[in-house]
Parts: sequence; structure tokens; C-alpha cells
Amino acid sequence: MPLHEVTFVVVDLETTGGSPSSSEITEIGAVKVRGGEVLGEFATLVNPGVAIPPTITVLTGITTAMVISAPRIQEVLPSFLEFAHGAVLVAHNAAFDVGFLKANAARMDLAWPRPAVVDTVRLARRVVTRDEAPNHKLHTLARLFASATTPNHRALQDARATVDVLHGLLSRMASLGVSHLEDLATASDPVPPARRRRSTLADHLPRSPGVYQFIGPGAEVLYVGTATDLRRRVRQYFTASEKRQRIGEMVDLATEVRGIPCATRLEAQVRELRLIAEHDPPYNRRSRRPDRLPWVRLTDEPHPRLSIVREVPAGAVAVGPFASRAAAQLAVEAVQQAIPLRQCTRRLPLVPRSGGADCMLAGIGRCSAPCVDPGAAAGYSEIAARAEAALTGHTDVVVGTAVEHIDRLVSEQRYEEAAACRDRAEAFSRTVGRGLRLAEVQGARQIMAAQATDGGWELVLVRHGRFAGTAISPRGTDPMVVVSQLYATGEVVPEPERPGGAASTEETELLAGWLGRAGTRLIAFDHPDTAGWSVPVAAAPAALADRVRARHTPVVGQLSATA
Repeated sequence: MPLHEVTFVVVDLETTGGSPSSSEITEIGAVKVRGGEVLGEFATLVNPGVAIPPTITVLTGITTAMVISAPRIQEVLPSFLEFAHGAVLVAHNAAFDVGFLKANAARMDLAWPRPAVVDTVRLARRVVTRDEAPNHKLHTLARLFASATTPNHRALQDARATVDVLHGLLSRMASLGVSHLEDLATASDPVPPARRRRSTLADHLPRSPGVYQFIGPGAEVLYVGTATDLRRRVRQYFTASEKRQRIGEMVDLATEVRGIPCATRLEAQVRELRLIAEHDPPYNRRSRRPDRLPWVRLTDEPHPRLSIVREVPAGAVAVGPFASRAAAQLAVEAVQQAIPLRQCTRRLPLVPRSGGADCMLAGIGRCSAPCVDPGAAAGYSEIAARAEAALTGHTDVVVGTAVEHIDRLVSEQRYEEAAACRDRAEAFSRTVGRGLRLAEVQGARQIMAAQATDGGWELVLVRHGRFAGTAISPRGTDPMVVVSQLYATGEVVPEPERPGGAASTEETELLAGWLGRAGTRLIAFDHPDTAGWSVPVAAAPAALADRVRARHTPVVGQLSATA
């Protein structure tokens, strides 16, 4: 909001002491201003219910006799809060005045409205140097800015002087790029003036959900992010609310900010993931490309073994992707601990060659030695089948073996080894579990789902685990018409040739999380294992996970235009 459109209520209090817990308010004065124009004033003495100390009388001129007939704070505070409703509170040393107001509201069980607060002392410390003024007291600043009112420790008089000080400070801060209320919230923090002035890069952005990109001097994408309000979020990068050193460096490099408005927050999150994967921005911590993440697969050879790979061939038995190669290696070790797969990397013949020697792992029982033992070679297919089952979701053998090892190591007080065994099992089971959780979404040819919003229905179309489109059906219209339009205009997603769906795991996981929210309705779910069916559900994950086991009765999911 531009500062000339902001309504400020400049307030000043007089009290019997310095602490809200042991002192009372004796006077409230406030001035309401907007765009340099005074809209109204509020002034009243307050009966504190106690005698006013002589030192306070000397300072303010307020005596006990003056406040005897004044209203109590219980009568005054509700009127003041109504006067200040919807405005930004301003005070000189705001912590003092706002502290007293909040403490009295709490004692009266009044809800504090949590207004934005501006402290003119903090602003003055930012733009008034010691060469201009020896201190930042209200009297000193009123003189510096030639206020028409001289402060005299009376509430209304001091509030009027603070108005002039506020206007003087704001005129100075305009040259530093402080032109909006959002700037003012952090204007007293140390932000380089050159950076604050560049906040105009956000002026063209809409006040809507979407994705933003900071562009560098060579037209390269430096950073990608999402926001529910593009303009407001991007402006925050040019204020002291942004405290990350690397991001500050990025903001200083940027020459342009591009915005991509989106219909919904989910669309913005999906587009963010795709743009990060496409451009690999140097300042995004999540700029790791999904196609570089490792998988664990069972090799396709007479005596299969586990291998960590970047690409998974079509039809391969694999689990992933893992966050790192180290995590993938932990999963491999967890499987090898439970199943005696060979660990050597050379390709073995179907029938062992005569004269071969087994390796150390075979000697300690960690490998069945199909390279030298014809019996082991003949039975290796059963071992490979157990490994395939483990990678495709039957994790009992791997986890059960890990539990046995952990129990034994703990009984022997070998806690570090037990923790390492636990980490291996967790790395394996976590990734397999995620794969199973996402498999139904990735395998579905088409999912149409809806969630109720304040304005109607948010509709989402997913094809082969990839976001294919979204739309909003406004309240009062027939949402099934929008459903039909979304079917027709959604992205055409070919069936993927490799496991893992047609999108990154991050994207499918994001979609699965949206589908899993309470109140989500599945309009259609088309999977190769079923004839297409539609079912409204309260908890989509349960329906997805139980689809094959429970075989839900097909029900056409209808959406109400007024729901």
C-alpha cells in the first residue's frame, strides 16, 4: 500500500511511571492522519485510581485533582481502539506506549487488534545523523523538522509534534526507496539504500498467486520462487526482512524480476519445481535436477546384483530416487545385509567356470558364491526373486533382519553400530514406502479431483503422475461444465516409457499431498488395472492405497454448484 494511502494514528500517553505492571495511564492523546491531512483527534485525561507522584506532576503538569473526575481506563480504552481501528499505530518510543495499551487491554480481557506499529525513534536513528541532532528525543526532532507544535509532555501536544516528525522522516526515507507500507515495516533496519531503491523491480507484478524469477545481467535465471501475492513477496527481498546473505547477493545482481501468474497455489508450486529443474538456478538450494538423482536397481544378468544408477531402463526393477548417492548406498547395504546377493561387479556366466576361487564375502557367509558353486548358481534365482520382492514393496525381510541386528548390537552395547544399522534400514524403507505411496498416482492415466474453496471449487487434472491442468469453478456455476473443459484443454501426457511416472518425484509427491487433504473429492480415476471409475472420498490417500485391495464400487462423483 502506498504511504499516501495509509491511515496513521499517532498516539502519545502520559503515565504514573515507566512500567505497565506497576503504573497507570493518566492521559491519552492521538491524531489520525492520511496523506498529510488530519482526519481527527482523540484526547482525554484518565483517572489512574492512584495518586500521581510529585515527580510526574513536575514533568507533565498533571495533578491528582485534575484526573479525579476523569473516566477510568475501562471506559477510555474501548473508545480509543475504535478510533484507531484499521490504522497503523505510530508513537515515539512505541514500545512504551503500545506496551501500556496492550497491558491494559489484557487486564480488561479485550482482544488486542495487533495493528502494524511504527516507531519514529527507530526511523530517526536510520536517517538522522549525530551531526544534525545530538539525540533522537521528540523535542530535538521537532526542532529539526520545524514542527508547528512544541512538545510539552502532554499527550495531545506531543502526538501533534510526532505527526510533524513522522512526515519529516518519511520525506527523507523516500530517497531510500521507502514508498510503501511494507517498506516502512523494515525501514529502520540496515538495508543498503541502493538495494531498497531497486524495489521498483516489483511494481509491475500482480497481486495474485504465481511464480517469480530473478533474472541476472546475462538474462540467466538466478532464483525461482512462489508466492500467494507476487508483488508483496518480491518487494520483501529489498527490505531487511530478507536476512540471507546469499540471497542479498542475488538481489543485488538481478536486473529484472519476471512473474508468472497462476490460477492456484498448487499450479505455482508445480511450475516452480519445473523451472528449477529446467534452469538449475544457482541461488536455489533446491536446484538439484531430478534426472541426476540416484536409483537402486537390480541388474539384468544371469546372476543379478544391486547397482546405483542415474537412469533406469524400461522394465527394470528399481527403487528411488534417493536424495543422494550416500543414501542409495545405505539402502543397498540394508538389502545386502538381509539377502545374500553377490556384491562383486564383474559379469558372471550362467554356469560357473571350473577352477574359480570364492571371495572373502563368501567365506564369511555374506555371498552365496554363484561364481564357483554350481549349486549356488542354480539356486541364485530364488535369491534374486527375494531381492526383487524387497525392491517392489515386500520389505519385511530387510526390515526384520535389521531389527534383529539392532537388538543384538544393543544387547552388546554396540550402540554406534546399531545406529548405523538403523540408518540403513530407514534409508531403504523410507524410499520404498514413498515409491508405493506414489505408484498409484504415477500409474493412473488420469485423475480429476476437486477441493472446495471460498470462491467455489478448485479442480486439478493429473495424468501419469504429472500436473496436467487446473481451473476454478466459481460459486453458483455448474462445476461439471468446468470439469469437461479441463478434460479437453488439459496437457496431453504420453504414457512414460520408464518407471517413475511422467513427472519428477517431487512433482508427483506434491500432487499426492494435495489429493490427500481432507475433503478432497475424486471425480475420476482411470488406471490400467481398472475400468475408469469415479468416487467422492473424504480421504483420497486411503482410496488410492486400497484401490486394488478393496475394489471400490464405482460411483459418479458430482459437485454441487452451491457447496
